[in-house]
Amino acid sequence: MSKLPVILAAIGLATTAGIASAEVSGDPQNGKEVANLCVACHQADGSGKHIEGGESWPRLAGLNATYLAKQLHDIKDGSRTSPTMMPFVNMLDDQKIADVAAYYSQLEPTAGEGGQKADDALLTRGEQLAQRGDWSQYVVSCKSCHGPGNQGAGDVFPGIAGQHAGYIEAQLKAWKEGTRKNDPQDLMGSIARRMSDTDIHAVAVWLANQNTASN
Repeated sequence: MSKLPVILAAIGLATTAGIASAEVSGDPQNGKEVANLCVACHQADGSGKHIEGGESWPRLAGLNATYLAKQLHDIKDGSRTSPTMMPFVNMLDDQKIADVAAYYSQLEPTAGEGGQKADDALLTRGEQLAQRGDWSQYVVSCKSCHGPGNQGAGDVFPGIAGQHAGYIEAQLKAWKEGTRKNDPQDLMGSIARRMSDTDIHAVAVWLANQNTASN
């Protein structure tokens, strides 16, 4: 059986996947106060930080609030592993999670880092993977799920254009290695396992260079 229908079926299932936790209405003003816990890593403007050769912290500014809340709930209940985040998430109840997610979602997206020094060949390969995929490897394009310009699609697929290269690369490798598993229907895991480390790096640096306007 061809792998292509399986991949496409997974995409269809993922787009209808529900958010696991019950939705709580978030207050951005209260979320601003909660965000004081987050500024050391994610910065006051939610821009995060790319650390070459170290742990990169993602940009949160402008990301979908429901998506952000789900990630925090997943870390809190162990569905997503993050030793760095766990102590902070454990301080938050459902309301505070909703509030801080609402706050970050309303901030202006900032530019990604980590892709500025990439050579043309690497960027060309990254663009192919992000925009068209590589069907010889059964790798769908990023924009198939993350939307036009890779700027996000609904509550499930976050904007990844302009995200820090180090963070994107680390998450793709985590899905590839099976240390991150909170994606719907193993969609990201099944794609990442078909990608070489070079291709993971290529798509990460290309995405880091892209416009963040509508994440």
